[in-house]
Parts: sequence; C-alpha cells; structure tokens
Amino acid sequence: MTVSKMRLAVVGAGPAGIYAADLLWKAERDFDVEIDLFEQLPAPYGLVRYGVSPDHPRIKGIITALRDVLDSGTIRYFGNVRYGQDISLADLRRHYHAVIFATGAIRDASLSIPGIDAAGSYGAADFVSWFDGHPDVPRSWPLEAKQVGVVGNGNVALDVSRMLIKHADDLLPTEIPENVYAGLKANPVEEVHLFGRRGPKYVKFTPLELRELGEVRDVDIVVDERDFDVDDPFAEETLAKNKQVVVMTRIMNKWRDEQRAREAGEVEPSSRRLHLHFWSKPVEVVVEEGRVAGLKVERTAPDGEGGIVDTGEFEVVPLQSLYRAVGYFGSPLEEIPFDEARGLIPNAQGRVLDLDGEQIPGVYATGWIKRGPVGLIGHTKSDAMETLECLLEDRDSWWRPDAPEASAIPALLEARGVPYTTIEGWHRLDEHELGLGEAEGRTRVKVVPRDDMTRIARGE
Repeated sequence: MTVSKMRLAVVGAGPAGIYAADLLWKAERDFDVEIDLFEQLPAPYGLVRYGVSPDHPRIKGIITALRDVLDSGTIRYFGNVRYGQDISLADLRRHYHAVIFATGAIRDASLSIPGIDAAGSYGAADFVSWFDGHPDVPRSWPLEAKQVGVVGNGNVALDVSRMLIKHADDLLPTEIPENVYAGLKANPVEEVHLFGRRGPKYVKFTPLELRELGEVRDVDIVVDERDFDVDDPFAEETLAKNKQVVVMTRIMNKWRDEQRAREAGEVEPSSRRLHLHFWSKPVEVVVEEGRVAGLKVERTAPDGEGGIVDTGEFEVVPLQSLYRAVGYFGSPLEEIPFDEARGLIPNAQGRVLDLDGEQIPGVYATGWIKRGPVGLIGHTKSDAMETLECLLEDRDSWWRPDAPEASAIPALLEARGVPYTTIEGWHRLDEHELGLGEAEGRTRVKVVPRDDMTRIARGE
C-alpha cells in the first residue's frame, strides 16, 4: 500500500506524545501527514503539569518548548477525550493510518511488605496528583500526622518529603491550588523520615533537587553519622568518579557540619526536621488499631559490587503515616495488550506486540508506557525517534481507514456529546489561571475541577 497522505493519532499529550507528534511532522518523508493529539484531561502536558511539584518552576520550563509545538499549527489537539470511553480503537482504525500510545505511567508501583495497606499508608503518585491539582483526585488530603515516613531515594521521594515538611506560606508564590494551600497550612507535621535501602552515594536524586532540600526555611536536615562511615570500596572507586555524586556528597557533608553545630549549641534548632535514613530497608509497617504506627527497617550493608546485604539489625521508627515513592506504574488500555508485571505495553522498539509476541499492525507506543518509568524528560525525544523510525519503516502495513477526512473527528465527538477542548481552549484556560495568579501576586492559580476547566476552555 502506498500512502500519499498519512493521518496519525497520538493518544496522550504529555512530553512523550507531543515530542512524537513533533518529530513525525519534522521527519524526512515523501508523503503529507496530518496529526491529531488526544488527551484525557482538558489541559495538556501530562506529568509536567501534574507530576512536578509546584515549587519547581525551572523544571516546568519544559512547558515552553511543548507549548511551541502545540502552537505551531501543525498538530490538532483534542483534550478531555478519554480513550476507551469517548473514542475506541475501532474509531482510530476507521479514521487514521496508525496510532501511537503515549499514555505514560501515573499509578504507584507496589511495595510488598506486611502492613503496607494500613490506614495512613499512601502512594506518592496519589499525593503528587493532589498537590498538583489533578482534576480526577479528591480535593482534600488527610494531613494529620506529626511523624511521617517516605520510602524511596529518587526525586519523587524528595519532592514528597519537601512538600510535606515545607511551610505552606513558602509555597504561595507558586501555582499551588487554593485547596492544597489550605490543606498544607493545617498540616501538623514536625518530622519527616526518608528511607533508602542503600548508602548516600547511591541516591537517585539530582544535585539540584538535593540542594533545594537544604534551602527549605525553618527545617533542619538530620543525618546519621553511621551512614557515612561505612566501608564501601565500590562506592569510593566507582561512584566517586561521577560528578553528580561528588556534588551531592559535598551537599550532604555541609549538612553534617550544620548538624554538628546544632549539637554543639552554636545554632538554634528549627521547628521541623527532615531525617535521612540510609542503609535502611523497610521490612514491615507497624500497625496499631488498623493504622500506621511505625516502620520497621533492617540495616543493610554494601556487598562490594554496588548491591546490599542484610545485617539482621532492626529498628522501628515511630510514624503515623507513610508514603511509598518506589516508582510509577502504567495502566492498561482497552483492547491493547498489557504487561501486568512490568506495567507497560509489550513492544519491540515501539512496535506493539500481541500476547504471542507478534507485531500488531498500525499500533505503536512511546514514553513510559513503552519503556517503563525510567529516564528523565530528555530521554523522551530519543525514545520517540526510535518509535517513529519503526512506524515509517512499516508504511506498507498501516491501516486503511474508511473515513480519513479531518472533519470526521470533530463530528464524531460532537455526535457523542463529548465536550472536547482545543488548543485555543487551552489558551483560554491558561490565561484564566494566570489572571487568577496575577490578582494575588502569584505565578498562577490552577483551576482544579474538571467541569470548570472544560467550561472555561470552551468559553462557556
């Protein structure tokens, strides 16, 4: 089959979907292309809008590049359209030559230890969705604990810890929603404990995130000197050559000096404390009357090859709530194969595979739903390019749509009563949020309810 004009659907308007659409538009090809981008939320940008803490405006600068793509006029955007509910695989086959799924990973990975399902135990992804004003999560969050635990040694764990321990008034200059500010303002937290199974040189934080942690007002960073006195030749020989590790070691050494000064009475203590527990493997959530009462951890030691061994030494840290930040996990899509163990769509370089390992013509994947929740936003472009190269190679196996006309999709959505949003609608919502922020001397104030977002975007 030779196609002179290709119509491509991309499902998911986060960085992965937007980059895939942009790269296809700019790719060398001998045919015309029309690209439609579908997003289940009324607003685009995925985890850049709903997965990055509001006090990280520099990281959110990626939105500028994504907005340039959407504003280029080369891609149509249909927001507030749910795949599997408002539009089906059969619909996509009827109107497009191929589809790329870029739906990401927004669920929490599991932590299989006793007691993890007790009241007061939460997934970090759910908490992030709440403080980022995701329209599909409850408006309130149970912030009732004075001692809180966070399991994980990546940037999400650091974001969660920082948002829990930070004074709410210090978030006012950001785009934090009003309901989130009110919830954090009433937060009685005094101590947050961050647990990692390996040592301080193995953390998955970035230096920027770690440095910002130490700049939080009226919060002391508390470390255990035992964690820095571990004999670990592998870390000294291998990790010490990594520039990021060098920078983070310098930051943590500064915190150690500050702690010594506090212990010597040279510096007044702050009202809140963030404890960093390294070489600490969670083994059980202590539960009393059905609620989190503490976390039992086993001290670990280096195995000499970058891994850990158990020591048989245990301790219990009293807590009243616990957050697991051990990774994100993908969600299954209707009529698309799904790997339940890995939380992704089975694929070979972006070509979606059926349960027998055979390629499904016309169906592709990119981003975290393709490779799992690993890598930063920068990895997304190379990942999308790999998928697109495969898609273009498969030209002879593309679908043969019955109704490829561009006008068919708006007509279909309108006939089904789907209140979809457009890029012009996103501009209206964006300007509305910026206006709300300007009135209060802030960057922006997010609109949270889905119906309100949709109404404003549609100019109703």
